Amino acid sequence: MAEPSYEELKAKLAELEKQVQGRKKGAIDFRVSEKGGVSVYGLGRFPVTLYYEQWIRLLEQADELRAFLESNKSALKRKNPES
Repeated sequence: MAEPSYEELKAKLAELEKQVQGRKKGAIDFRVSEKGGVSVYGLGRFPVTLYYEQWIRLLEQADELRAFLESNKSALKRKNPES
């Protein structure tokens, strides 16, 4: 296999930079992990990974989670207190 030329590397770099610029900062992205879980990127420094059944259980409790967050809002740390 031949080594890529300078021009090929330059074109690949430009393509990768365009992909990175296309993503919005703070955008949430979903991926399937190597072990078959669903990973959510963009919430923090590390992804949140749960398996299918765990996501379903969590989503079924969405209303309760929202109510809990609202009732405990004053005790929770927030990155953007004004929002």
